[in-house]
Amino acid sequence: MSEIHTGVLVVGGGMAGVTAAVESAELGREVFLVEKSVSLGGRVAGMKQYFPKLCPPYCGLEINYRRIKENPRITVLTSSNVEAIEGTAGDYTVTVRVKPRYVKENLCDPKAPFAELDAQVPDGFNYGLCQKKAVGLPHELAFPFLPVVDEAALENEEIRAQIGKLDAVDLEQEEKEMKLKVGSIIWAAGWVPYDASRIEYLNYDAYPDVITNVEMERLAAVNGPTGGKLLRPSDGREAKRVAFIQCAGSRDENHLPYCSAVCCMASLKQSTYVREAYDDAEVWVFYIDIRANRYESFYRKIQDDDKVHFIKGKPGSVELDADSGDLVVVSEDMTQDEMVRVPVDLVVLATGMVPATKENKVPYEGLIYDEFGFMVANPEKAAIYPAGCVKRPVDVSATVQDATGASIRALGARREVK
Repeated sequence: MSEIHTGVLVVGGGMAGVTAAVESAELGREVFLVEKSVSLGGRVAGMKQYFPKLCPPYCGLEINYRRIKENPRITVLTSSNVEAIEGTAGDYTVTVRVKPRYVKENLCDPKAPFAELDAQVPDGFNYGLCQKKAVGLPHELAFPFLPVVDEAALENEEIRAQIGKLDAVDLEQEEKEMKLKVGSIIWAAGWVPYDASRIEYLNYDAYPDVITNVEMERLAAVNGPTGGKLLRPSDGREAKRVAFIQCAGSRDENHLPYCSAVCCMASLKQSTYVREAYDDAEVWVFYIDIRANRYESFYRKIQDDDKVHFIKGKPGSVELDADSGDLVVVSEDMTQDEMVRVPVDLVVLATGMVPATKENKVPYEGLIYDEFGFMVANPEKAAIYPAGCVKRPVDVSATVQDATGASIRALGARREVK
């Protein structure tokens, strides 16, 4: 006898995973899309805009969500983790653990049962920059559009007791284990921002107005914690003077030795957020060098703005002026051969990309990773394909291309088991 499974497991529900899932399904395969968080979209869903069109994330995600809803070949498993993979190409058995949402199904209005709930928890989607209801939709554009009990609420005894009294909540729901049979696997688990708190001299933990580039996306987003107004987290003051510090922890043997490639353009993009927010806004970009890749024209456009100042130098510290409340960026200006002290309202750290596979490897023996945790395509295990930022740091458009390529490679995975 021989057994060949043609189904595809896609791990990760960000742009890479969603793309791989819809492309694989439209090529005729049964697809299981597994995502550890409560909704799809990954970090792209939290952006204000993304390259190359500078459109909001749902310009791309919404189309793919519709493709998912209309394709019966795709099974979406959110709040789920792959615990084990056994077998070989064409005959994988995958163990998936699915966490409950702790909310009863078939609610007519996913918001109504929780309208009067007062209990609040830090909003993870907004990187803790604000609070949200302990039970409800993950965010307004979540897919699937289903409410969930936040994990932080389950860990707080007082809040847990309060939400346990709600008719729409069922805290007795239990985790489920599923066994999936597939022939190939696309690992698109994405990336995490480098931990800015480890860069002690930039004082990310000390001052709330020192934020990271991913937090800046939420701060500027219309559906973010301030409704799109660029305000300082510490006191709500308008952030009209903003410093972007490039290579925050990157290209540094004490932190990330490599360049994440996309950070420069992300900061230049975010400089437009600042300039559009206030007519008199001013930006400083502290850089080692700028990698514009294929976006040179956009870089030149930013350079032409006389309110955006480029300072070639790596800041040595971020200080607080106690009298004014200003943050002060202290750096060498290599082009002028002098030290500068620049007072600003907000500091944005361009932290690098760390592959999710650095800490959470694929639960399958024999796969190859480089010294930084990025997956390396391994011909000997040809039916497990990395896609997107688990392979290398890439922007959204390159991620889509790579995920499409992974789905095509997965299409050809075959192995007879006798």
